[in-house]
Amino acid sequence: MTQSNGREPEAVITGSAQDAQDGGQPARKRPRPGERRVQILQTLATMLEHPRREKITTAALAARLSVSEAALYRHFASKAQMYEGLIGFIEQTVFGLINQITDKEEHGLRQAHAIVRMLLSFAEKNPGMTRVLTGEALVGEHERLQERINQVVDRIEASLRQCLKMAVTQAAFPADADIPARAALIMAAVQGQWHRYAKSGFRKSPSDHAEAHLRVLLG
Repeated sequence: MTQSNGREPEAVITGSAQDAQDGGQPARKRPRPGERRVQILQTLATMLEHPRREKITTAALAARLSVSEAALYRHFASKAQMYEGLIGFIEQTVFGLINQITDKEEHGLRQAHAIVRMLLSFAEKNPGMTRVLTGEALVGEHERLQERINQVVDRIEASLRQCLKMAVTQAAFPADADIPARAALIMAAVQGQWHRYAKSGFRKSPSDHAEAHLRVLLG
């Protein structure tokens, strides 16, 4: 997970002066600009992978990173902003992959198949992110976070609608199909698999029976 926050570069302690203070031992360098933010987000995502439903605190996150809570707040103004960082990563990754699919695949129906498989695979590879996608990790957090995830889901559903509309023009999908209803049904099925995966403690793969489900949903 790579993100850049555009902050001014942080100082890096190097050179003989610091070595002398440490009795000749090499000085431990601080993370490069942006690295600490990425480390914080990666650690938060890792903590979300544990199936226990305990609320993650900044104190626990700081302890996992072996830093102070004040150090966290030098990079993020609040815990909500940390979750926004995770949602930003989800958006960037998922919609980047959707764009790749639609750029490479000309057939709308195959685009929809590939997008669904990608959404299930993304969840399987990123269990902590799955709890963000389902909103489970956002319970008790700032309400704007759930609103933003809802927007992500709405955008994915809109992408599926576009694929199905294309499929109709290509005579690969019934001309009288209710495209909004079908796209909503597909998205609900994907979300159901995400929830099933999270609720099982990440034991039940979201990709289980994916092809059979796609045959029912898309033919």
